[in-house]
Amino acid sequence: MNYLNVIERYREHREGIRELLASILSGTAAPELIGDSAAVSRAMQSLAAHYPFADLLYTLDRNGIQTSDNISSEIRPRYANSGQGMDRSQRPYFILARDTDKVIVTEPYLSCASNKLCMSAVVQLHDKASAQPGYLVMDFDLAKTIAFFMGDSSRGRFQPLFKSVYVLIVLGLLSVVAVLLYSAFTDIATLFQAGHTLDAIQLKPFSVIIFITLALAIFDLGKTILEEEVLMQKDILRHSSTRRTITRFIAAILIAVSIEALMLMFKGALSNGVETLQGVWMMLTAVGLLAGLGLYVYFGARAEAILLGLRK
Repeated sequence: MNYLNVIERYREHREGIRELLASILSGTAAPELIGDSAAVSRAMQSLAAHYPFADLLYTLDRNGIQTSDNISSEIRPRYANSGQGMDRSQRPYFILARDTDKVIVTEPYLSCASNKLCMSAVVQLHDKASAQPGYLVMDFDLAKTIAFFMGDSSRGRFQPLFKSVYVLIVLGLLSVVAVLLYSAFTDIATLFQAGHTLDAIQLKPFSVIIFITLALAIFDLGKTILEEEVLMQKDILRHSSTRRTITRFIAAILIAVSIEALMLMFKGALSNGVETLQGVWMMLTAVGLLAGLGLYVYFGARAEAILLGLRK
């Protein structure tokens, strides 16, 4: 998980997210939940059906002592049905909620239970039978909350499928790389065999370099796809992520085209010179790609800065 992207998204939509969490807890809060683990469990099941980012629910007494178990459908086994009797009186959310009847929503922090970024919402409840206040606390998975808030939850279900397809594509590219390298090293081995003319010896290395260059370009492309689409947590809603992927892709093509242009010019210099002009045109093409890439990166960064400025 890319925590940096999660925090940036939270900062962009901070007020809306906090209002959402506060409204969910307000709609759930009821005095009969205090100290009743069965009631808390039923409330959590209802919440999980409508709000899959609700992670944990429990109650506290007036002194900050937990009076119910940790109730969650996704909690780790060692945390399930535990937590009752723990002292939460020094937790920031309890200190903030102790002197107010309003819903308190914390800033993001790393949960000890799930090891993920989460936020806690807490509200004070008044039990009419005992006339003693209690507290209802709910933890929310921050990444899932942001996905729900932005309408991006459905895409997450297809992520494993998308990543599997990208892995298959990368394996195909690596297979091509293996074939090219085999051809290159086979040609290298033939250079040391007797019976070659001087012209053949002079021109043979260029075919080897072409094979290796193509292998390098294809390997770099596969590596870029693997890193960007499989290994890294990519934020497709952020322009900089798409711009980085395109930049790396075009850079791999630029390297390959530039090396091929040099090979054509060198080959032309050693032979009849026909390939020299073709190499020059290829080099001009690489320069044009580089200039276009520079303009794309510049204007893309300017556009993103303007959009971020408008959101503030």
